[in-house]
Amino acid sequence: MPSILVRHPNELTIDWAQRVVNKHYSHVVVSNLDIVSVEIGTTTRIRVKVEHNAPAILPGQWFVKLPSMAWQARIITALPMLLHTEVRFYNEVAPSVSVTVPRFLAAQSKPGRGATLVLTDVTEFGAVPGNPGDALTFSQAAMVVEQLANFHARFWNKESFNHTYSWLAGPIRRLEDFLGTAMAVPLMKRGLHQAGELVPQKLHAQAIHYARHRRQAMRFLTEASQTLVHHDCHPGNLFWDQSQPGLLDWQLVRFGEGISDIAYFLSTALKPETRRLHEASLIAIYAQCLEENGVVGIDLRVMLQRYRAHLIYPFEAMLVTLAVGGMMNPEVNYELIRRTAAAVADLEAFAAISL
Repeated sequence: MPSILVRHPNELTIDWAQRVVNKHYSHVVVSNLDIVSVEIGTTTRIRVKVEHNAPAILPGQWFVKLPSMAWQARIITALPMLLHTEVRFYNEVAPSVSVTVPRFLAAQSKPGRGATLVLTDVTEFGAVPGNPGDALTFSQAAMVVEQLANFHARFWNKESFNHTYSWLAGPIRRLEDFLGTAMAVPLMKRGLHQAGELVPQKLHAQAIHYARHRRQAMRFLTEASQTLVHHDCHPGNLFWDQSQPGLLDWQLVRFGEGISDIAYFLSTALKPETRRLHEASLIAIYAQCLEENGVVGIDLRVMLQRYRAHLIYPFEAMLVTLAVGGMMNPEVNYELIRRTAAAVADLEAFAAISL
């Protein structure tokens, strides 16, 4: 089959769009392509308008993801092949998930040559993409928590799934974990320095201690029932279709503990005052939804303790994002650091892991 791999937005031509279309409909003819917007972060994200002769069966607004054109982000994401993972997710796993995801059009990846992912732009049918700095209401957060619970329950302790999709825990994931641990201390120090007063001073020494013992901490955070997790549930990776949430950006998808997604989501998507008011209720909703989906052995007290521990990862992720640079709007990054630092401080998250 003809390749759809491209490296730069300038390569998104009518001929390229025709190759994408030919994967599904040999009779559809593309007549024009216009680039609507280009956004550069952990990936290069391009919105394009494609004119063709079959609007009844094929969308006209596409969302294209390429490797980042920002060198810092490209270095961080290239070795662990994050976009390659997302391509494989859409090709192999997406049809099995219960959470709402964008319509998949085409994807291709080749080690050393990059990756290209083509989805329907969620705005095609009136959906609204989220922004990383959005602050959700309790009712919005409850809907996301319910979707995550349904998604997690679908794969909860499923050995057959773990075997079929063993690549989710394969060499690339292990390389990513190794790099995260190897760079943990310098990136944590740089992030804390750049964040300044956004992170309470009492957290600085605890954060550096955690970074020095990150491998041990990661072992602790994986000692629980496993399921499929998104691992990057901040509000910018949501979209809203008639007030119902869906999830974007599956580059970090993996096996993990379900409550880790809840910790990431609540600590990034809610203002601290909203989180403090509704945190316990939202975790209870999550536990109830799991049980309604047939998951047995849920202990809410243990879940709350695991939630505390998993707050460390979004805090670390936002500081690393700041330290690396070029992956997120700085003002939004600062706000998410403020939110995650407040969560870590409020629940004494570092004390939940014995290092």
